[in-house]
Amino acid sequence: MAAVAENLLKSGEVSAMIRQGFISSPGLSPTSSPPPASLSPASPSPPRPSFPSPKTSTLFEMMSQEGVPHRTYPPPRQPSGDQNRLRLQEKIAAILAREGPGDMELSVSSSDGFRVTVTAHRRVLAARSRFFAEKLAGVGGRPGRPVAVEICECDDAEAYVEAVGLMYSGDPRRSLAGEDVDKVLGLLKVSVDIQFDDGILACLDYLEAIPWSEAEEEKVVSTLGKLQIQQVCEPIRGILQRVSVEPSTSANTDSIYLGILDGVLQAKDKKARRDMKALIARLLREDLDQNNMHYNKLEISRETLYHLCHKCLDCLLQLLSEAANFGEGHGDRASLMGEVAREADNVQWLVDILINKRIADEFVALWADQSELSTWHSKIPCMYRFEISRITAQLCIAIGRGQILVTKDAKISLLRTWLEALYEDFSWMKRACRMFDKKLIEDGLSATILTLPMAEQQEILLRWFDCFLSKGDNCPNIQRAFEVWWRRAFFRQFTGDQDHLQPQIVVSDEQT
Repeated sequence: MAAVAENLLKSGEVSAMIRQGFISSPGLSPTSSPPPASLSPASPSPPRPSFPSPKTSTLFEMMSQEGVPHRTYPPPRQPSGDQNRLRLQEKIAAILAREGPGDMELSVSSSDGFRVTVTAHRRVLAARSRFFAEKLAGVGGRPGRPVAVEICECDDAEAYVEAVGLMYSGDPRRSLAGEDVDKVLGLLKVSVDIQFDDGILACLDYLEAIPWSEAEEEKVVSTLGKLQIQQVCEPIRGILQRVSVEPSTSANTDSIYLGILDGVLQAKDKKARRDMKALIARLLREDLDQNNMHYNKLEISRETLYHLCHKCLDCLLQLLSEAANFGEGHGDRASLMGEVAREADNVQWLVDILINKRIADEFVALWADQSELSTWHSKIPCMYRFEISRITAQLCIAIGRGQILVTKDAKISLLRTWLEALYEDFSWMKRACRMFDKKLIEDGLSATILTLPMAEQQEILLRWFDCFLSKGDNCPNIQRAFEVWWRRAFFRQFTGDQDHLQPQIVVSDEQT
C-alpha cells in the first residue's frame, strides 16, 4: 500500500484531483505518511450551485486511475437471498451499456455492505448532473483507463444507482411510470443531492400526477416540506395544494360543515342517508381522537350543530301536529309517519355528535322544554312515535355515564317532560329498534334518577313501581335504582345535619 501511495503521489493527476476536491490531502491509506506540503489544495473547491444537499451528508471519494494499472474490485458480497439487489445491478448495467463503452467506473456502497459497480459515461453524468460536472471538470483519462468514482456510505444506495440509470433516460418522467411513491421520494432526495435537475422535475411531476394513500401522503408532505429549492418552489406548492387548506376554506369552515350536515339530514334515499350519517359521525370521532400537533384542525362549531338541532325540532313539531290532526282524505298517513321517524332519527344523529363532542348539556335543557312536542307526541299511536322516545333514552344513557354534565333541575325537568312517554313507548322500542340495548337504557335511566334529590327519587320510583307492576317487561326494569333508593330511605338514612359535616379537630399538648 505504501508503494502504491508513493506512485500515486508522484502522479500529476492526483494533485489535480486534490485541487478539485475529489480526495483530501492526507494520506491515501491509514498507514501512509502525510503528503508534501506542495500537494495541499491550492485553492478552495468551487461553491456548490443552487441545489443544496440534504442534511445527512454523503461521502464522495473519487480517485483517478490514470497512470496506474486498472484497479479491480472484488465481487460485492451479497447477503443470501438478496436477489433484488443483484437484479438492480443487472438492470442499471444494461441501461448504461446502451451508450457504448464507458470511460468511468462508478461504485456505490452503503454501510450495510451493499455495493454496486457499473461502467458509466462521464459525458452523460456531467451533462445531467451539475454536481458531477463540477467534480469531473479537468479530470482526464487515457483510453482504456477509465476514471474510478466511488460513492461511499450512502443512506439509500439503491436510490443512487437508480438515479444514475434515470440520467440515461430521454424522458425521465415517463421512466417513473408505475413506480411506487417511496422509491420516487428516494430518487428525489438523491436528485437534489447530485443536482440532477431533470430528475428533480420528473419526480415532482410524478408526485403531482399520481394518487397517494394516506400513509404515502404523510411521507410526501414531510419530504417536500424539507426541500428548500427556489427553482422548484412553485411545483412543490402545486403538489401540496392537494392537502393544503386555503385561507378562504378556513374562513368558511362552518358554512361547509353546515352544507354537508344539512345535506345528510335532507337526503331522500334512505340507504344513502344512513351510510353518510355513519361516515360523517366516524370522521368527527376521528377528529376528536387526533392528537397530532402538526395539523391545524378545523372543527365544527357548537352554534352550527345547535342551529341544525333547532331546525330539526321545529320540523318534528310541525309533523307531529299534522299527524295528530290527520283525518280521512288528508293524504298518505304512512308517508307522514315515515317523515316523523326520519326527523326523529336526524335528531338522534345530531345528539350523538353533541355527546361525542361533550357539548350536549344545552340540548338536555332544550329537549326538556319541548312540552308542546310532548303533548302532540301523546296523541300519536306508539308505533309511529317510539323513535322520539329514543332521544330521551339516548340522553339518559349519556347522563348516567357522566358524558353530559347538567344540573339536577335540568334532569328533573327532562324526566317530568319525557319519562312517561318513554314508559309507554318502551315495548315498541324493544320490538322495532334494530340496535336496541335494553340493559343499557335501564342502567342509564337508573343512574340518572339516582343523581336527583331523595324527594324526586321517591316520586319517580314509586310511579315506576306502579307502572312496572302493570306492564311488566313492557316497562323499563329499573329495580337497581329502586333498591338503592330503598336503602337510602329506610336503612342508611342521612339527616343532613350540618354538625356531622364539620371536621373534628383534636388538639393535644402531648409531644410525640
